[in-house]
Amino acid sequence: MSLKFSYTILAPFYDALIRQATAHWRQHSLALIDVNKHQNILINGIGSGLDIPYLPEGPSYTGTDITPAMLSRAASRRDLSSCEIHLQQADSQCLPFDDNSFDLVIMHLILAVVPEPELALKEASRILKPGGRIHIFDKFLKPGQLAPCRRFINLFSRHIATRTDVVLESLLAKETALTLIHQQPALAKGWFRFILLEKKHD
Repeated sequence: MSLKFSYTILAPFYDALIRQATAHWRQHSLALIDVNKHQNILINGIGSGLDIPYLPEGPSYTGTDITPAMLSRAASRRDLSSCEIHLQQADSQCLPFDDNSFDLVIMHLILAVVPEPELALKEASRILKPGGRIHIFDKFLKPGQLAPCRRFINLFSRHIATRTDVVLESLLAKETALTLIHQQPALAKGWFRFILLEKKHD
């Protein structure tokens, strides 16, 4: 089952499932944006637009998602926002943007959703300017963590909605242009984490 198909089915129920549980961490992540009206920010995997109410005014935002049904819901929130937000259908694993196009990338609940998270992180790094940051909020296993239940669930959930076996440190080992500058536990006793990455200067 493709993500586009499964999230088209989930779209009417998505907000009810995760809005309340994730609101605090979305707000926390977006409050750390250093507001500059000349900034160009990508919300990579904007989904139904749950980040939109917490976006600071000033920067120019682009929100991408692979599922038209989710983008339609994001558009409804965009229309109520005073921020400049352009919405575009795109695959996080193959973004339609030039290298070094964005000052900052938001990736909330996307790395553990896509089939190949290493490609999504590589693409985010590619389109990010040197010195730019990536804000991540997602669920990750710790290096060496057995987590047999989560790994078993992943056999099924990865084909429907989300992966439960992603190890952030393994992704970062393959993407050497990025430096981990901050992380802290979030939901579910630290299964979910808030992370800041920074792209190295050439």
